[in-house]
Amino acid sequence: MATIHNLTVILKNPLNHAEFLLVKQTRPNRFGDEEYDSFVDSELWDLPSTRLNLLEGESESQIVVVGAESCSEKINLRKLDIDSALDRALDQVGLVATDGAEWKFWKYVEEPEFGPGLPVHNVFITGQLVAGKNLQELCKWMSVEICLSWLLEVKPSSNRVGPLVVVGLINDSMQPADRIVPPILRYQEYPPGVKVIPIGSKTAKPFHTTNLIVFAPENVSNESEKNSFVACGDALIVDPGCRSEFHKELQKIVAALPRKIIVFVTHHHRDHVEGLSIIQKCNPDATLLAHENTMRRLGKGDWSLGYTSVSGAEDICIGGQRLSVVFAPGHTDGHMGLLHVSTNSLIVGDHCVGQGSSLLDFFSGGNMSQYFQTTYNFLELSPHALIPMHGRVNLWPKHMLCGYLKNRRRRETSILKAIENGAETLFDIISDVYSDVDRSAWIAAGSNVRLHVDHLAQQDKLPEAFSVQKFHKTWPWFLCGWVWEYIRYIFRLNYQKLRSWTLLISGIVAIFAVLYSANKFNSK
Repeated sequence: MATIHNLTVILKNPLNHAEFLLVKQTRPNRFGDEEYDSFVDSELWDLPSTRLNLLEGESESQIVVVGAESCSEKINLRKLDIDSALDRALDQVGLVATDGAEWKFWKYVEEPEFGPGLPVHNVFITGQLVAGKNLQELCKWMSVEICLSWLLEVKPSSNRVGPLVVVGLINDSMQPADRIVPPILRYQEYPPGVKVIPIGSKTAKPFHTTNLIVFAPENVSNESEKNSFVACGDALIVDPGCRSEFHKELQKIVAALPRKIIVFVTHHHRDHVEGLSIIQKCNPDATLLAHENTMRRLGKGDWSLGYTSVSGAEDICIGGQRLSVVFAPGHTDGHMGLLHVSTNSLIVGDHCVGQGSSLLDFFSGGNMSQYFQTTYNFLELSPHALIPMHGRVNLWPKHMLCGYLKNRRRRETSILKAIENGAETLFDIISDVYSDVDRSAWIAAGSNVRLHVDHLAQQDKLPEAFSVQKFHKTWPWFLCGWVWEYIRYIFRLNYQKLRSWTLLISGIVAIFAVLYSANKFNSK
């Protein structure tokens, strides 16, 4: 499988070998909007890192990395442009390659397949600086101990440490080899102690996995006043939504965890709960936490034991560590988030995803007004990291959340403009607003558009002549119109090569897609 590689450099302090050099990370571009730009993420520090490209032809890297042969089964460093990558990485701290006496291979870390893009694997090398070199102001010497205090004893708006430090240096220093996650599954542990494991699920494109979150503190402490918690346990599992072919791996994870397990589900969609029955079978003593609107939509075979209803503002205790339940409606009416207090990391379910925008479920209580309010509630929490259930952990939480606000408002403005220009049906609006979007995405967009129209009605922004009731009744006609538009779209893309039988097959596939989508939405 094709991959992307980065070179990450661990520069040791010649005067204190316990220290290494971190560089302040570049912030995302500002929005140019006073409201959004007022939400500012705290500073993020991480190891200098840059893209590592393949060398052209038969040429080989001129820089010798001592010990590179230890990873030769996975990657041939001689075929990668170490020279240029090292120059770029050192330039971040105001140095050149000759300032390092010797470069040694440290480790090779393969990123899990979060999707939808290629995984980014990291080559870590170490070097020691020549004493007396002047460093840029954007750099600072740090130790593992100080980094851990920044990561595990978080204060609001305080400095943050990025994942490269954690996966490259800290995780190995904190614990022995992991026995919880089966070797076949790649995972990322960031912040320390929070395992994010993408596992294949029946989710919507462009993703193909759901992030299983596993939290099992090694050193369990006795938290006082247990009655202040809605539930207590020694381990936590969030959103076990893997497909059946991964149930054996899920079973191994459950078997490796302490017996006292808390299971938390953010919402009821199949790609978040399909593995619940496996947990119940492996550990009948496990405690399930969910919103009551989520529980009433679960299938009978998902969870037959009792559960603890949560509605937000409750706390749970896992191994002596506190996590706060956050009511987060919008995606569905039972959608929940979870804040790990000591690291200030926020598990956001499907409110945010690693790429693109989130789909709100019209048929399961999705609500655009609540979605906006939940986004603002998340901003007020000032999280240090956002952990979505699809895609990578986001390191610029406030920027991401503001980006979601901006995107939803932009769509809503476009929808209102289409209505003011005469659009009356769902198909009219989508064919106007989403004209530049792949037709295969129109079905999913339909749910969001219907909720945007409801939101516009709540704000009294719709023209008096526009009937919301009549608009919602056009949903079946939208499906029919979409089938025809999809066929035309395929034909326009491939008309020179498309034979009549291919067109027929495309039409049949489109019709089945409509029936499947309608059934899927109605079953939620």
